[in-house]
Amino acid sequence: MKKKQSSSKAPQNGVHAPRLKLRRVGIDTYRENVAYLHRDCALYRAEGFQALSKIEITADGGRILAVLNVVDDPGLVAIDELGLSEPAFEQFGHTEGTRVRVAHAEPPVSMDAVRRKMAGERLGREDFLAIARDIADNRYSKMEMAAFLVASGQTGLDRDEILWLTESMVTTGDRLDWEEPLVADKHCIGGIPGNRTSMLVVPIVAAHGMLIPKTSSRAITSPAGTADTMEVLANVELDPDALRHLVRVHRGCLAWGGTARLAPVDDILISVERPLGIDSQGQMVASILSKKVAAGSTHLLIDIPVGPTAKVRHMRQALALRKLFEFVGDHIGLHLEVVITDGRQPVGRGIGPVLEARDVMQVLENDPDAPADLRQKALRLAGRVLEFDPDVRGGQGYAIARDILESGRALDKMRAIIEAQGRQPHPPRPGRLQFEITAPADGYVTAIDNYQLARVARLAGAPMEKGAGVDLLKKVGDPVHRGEPLYRVHAEIRADFEFARSHCRRDSGYTVAADMPEDWERRGDFPA
Repeated sequence: MKKKQSSSKAPQNGVHAPRLKLRRVGIDTYRENVAYLHRDCALYRAEGFQALSKIEITADGGRILAVLNVVDDPGLVAIDELGLSEPAFEQFGHTEGTRVRVAHAEPPVSMDAVRRKMAGERLGREDFLAIARDIADNRYSKMEMAAFLVASGQTGLDRDEILWLTESMVTTGDRLDWEEPLVADKHCIGGIPGNRTSMLVVPIVAAHGMLIPKTSSRAITSPAGTADTMEVLANVELDPDALRHLVRVHRGCLAWGGTARLAPVDDILISVERPLGIDSQGQMVASILSKKVAAGSTHLLIDIPVGPTAKVRHMRQALALRKLFEFVGDHIGLHLEVVITDGRQPVGRGIGPVLEARDVMQVLENDPDAPADLRQKALRLAGRVLEFDPDVRGGQGYAIARDILESGRALDKMRAIIEAQGRQPHPPRPGRLQFEITAPADGYVTAIDNYQLARVARLAGAPMEKGAGVDLLKKVGDPVHRGEPLYRVHAEIRADFEFARSHCRRDSGYTVAADMPEDWERRGDFPA
């Protein structure tokens, strides 16, 4: 595996500014470089710095940009010191006590393009490249990035703009080259709780012998991402060399993509999207495809679930989104196929890292109690990925995937990947605090609200608390009696427990009626 690097250098400034001693401030500012100056610092007064302004810090040829915070406590930062938060200190790469210079940072020129986008204008390829470079160089504050994200979501990105955003995200990061003609991957656009199919597809496809290095993000607005769930079983933060060796030996992995600097602009934007709950279509397509191209994928299967409470609510939206994925994929040299699947309810029983990991292992172990819907969907998707192999005839993939699963080869492969990534010695368990939501009347479960169940799981603490989440005891179509449990909520922290319980009392997310709609099964027909 070869790694192609991109880098940029900015001019040095502040050469004649007085020097301060560097200090490491033990604050995790999550993907944002933050610097700390004491209010009585002579430099702070002389240069006219203001809180939340951007400053440039230099030392011995090194340079970093950071957002300035002003402090009054000399125990945090003395008047002759400059403090850096944990992410900034690690990126700067200098030891404590190093003499550094501080100066005003030049404002990002690309903000003019952001303002034009806010006004509803269409941006060009060079605009997106300039924005991506400035974000990668830490020239944007989180407020400025939020302005870009909101403008892109509100005024919309046309298909060319999405293509250019995708290209710019790839260009400003590293790219992996696996030196093989077929590197497979699979991705779901999200919005369906549970649905942990990637952790089944990867061991099945890898056991077949195809290369499938799955690098995933952590959850943005959901109760768990693939990386969050795999972290219950194994280490997911692998350096590029370890990742390369593992994939060469085992033909696959399930790792977090943040350590390899693949499309880093996407990771930075996600850190802003997460608290704001932003997940616009254009950003989503650019985020997914930039990560896949940067990770070296040549063949990609996209899963678009459709349902009344999914991200995509109507079939016409799904077909339009499929065309958009195909357009961008074609122009960036990615062989891409899209499947549209049933998104009317959660897939599997568990929602949250620990509970979803349990479901995955039950399927791999061919446990008779394993959730049938998760097993069936994973086999269908794995079969489609296997058909990327030119030696597999069209239509044979499902049967091959089922044989790999039922023979135990997929379980063996998953165990090997877990050991290679580093098995968790003390895996977390479901949250000790729990309550159940019961059926209000006799009848049938006729609907489950994906959004509400995901919200309950997040209120209970997922994904930050691995054991938090929701365990579904009834699915759509199941008969229920009044007072019978519909689902169980797990939490670790009392406040999260109370938040989730209070929300469930207002809206359980379940609909129970006396009879099932006659066209329920017909509604489940989705095109391939």
